[in-house]
Amino acid sequence: MTRYAQIVATGRYIPEKLVTNADMDAMLGENVGDWLVENVGIYERHVMADDETTSDMAVTAARQALERANLHPEELDLILVATDTPDYISPATASVVQAELGAPNAGTYDINCACAAWVTGMDMAARYIITDPDYKHILVVGAYGMTKFLDWADKYTCTLFADGAAAVLVSAGDEPGFLAGKLLAAGQYHDALGIYTGGTSRPATPENVEQFGKPVVQFVKKFPATFNSDNWPPLVRSAVSKAGLDVDDIDFFFFTQLNLRTIETVMENLGQPMSKTHWIMDKWGYTGSACIPLALDDALHGGREKHGQPPAPRKGDNVVFCASGGGLAMAVAVWRWTMDSG
Repeated sequence: MTRYAQIVATGRYIPEKLVTNADMDAMLGENVGDWLVENVGIYERHVMADDETTSDMAVTAARQALERANLHPEELDLILVATDTPDYISPATASVVQAELGAPNAGTYDINCACAAWVTGMDMAARYIITDPDYKHILVVGAYGMTKFLDWADKYTCTLFADGAAAVLVSAGDEPGFLAGKLLAAGQYHDALGIYTGGTSRPATPENVEQFGKPVVQFVKKFPATFNSDNWPPLVRSAVSKAGLDVDDIDFFFFTQLNLRTIETVMENLGQPMSKTHWIMDKWGYTGSACIPLALDDALHGGREKHGQPPAPRKGDNVVFCASGGGLAMAVAVWRWTMDSG
């Protein structure tokens, strides 16, 4: 009997603390808010509490997804946490999530290809389910706590990055869900954007911390400003063709939620209306590996009402997830929506 991988539920967590562009203006002593709105579409963002961890956010999002799917944690076969802001360098944050959820039957590991990690994890989850009958229910969580790694005096990073988590349950089903996926990278830019202190290349020794500072996210080298708008359209077209579809057959597109202007450019390149996509950076800032599942959950559960649009996607829709992040890693996946409702 053919096995298929399907998305069966989503869940999310957004921290309580709100930081507006006006707050940023006051903190930095200059008007950054107007630039943020015009160039990237960010009005505000949420920041985790001092005592919150990445796993805390992941667990809350996961519990909501499990509840919506009417599943118990004991039924999970695998937990994948997509993050580049883990609780620890080692062990995996996924193991913390397993313990906190009470999911003793689940294997665990983290995926770190920066902000492309959740789409990569969804690709991996689908292939486990399709190829191995031992896997029936897999939890894929995108969790992002980048404000713990910010220099709050650096306007190029502290104005963009925010915190949050979103969880998606992938289960075995009797009709196709996952249709195609593709992973790429431009590794020549591995040293352009990231957190470069704390690993084996630059251990967090007193000497290194004195020279380079504590581990913070930073833009180190320039990479093409049009990287995403240049690479996403061909990546999407390639995966859509691999799924046996045309771009016009896609009902909904979810992209990395860093820059609304980039999404507008890409949708125009693909010849698609903006009504076929959804964005959340305006209210939640840039949430990295959590941003695409957050956008998905928001589109399903009330986030489109402000635009006078119905929830999406709906059963039978073809959906594309397209992401990129530091590394520069890229991932795209095509799914057919099999859920009756959000």
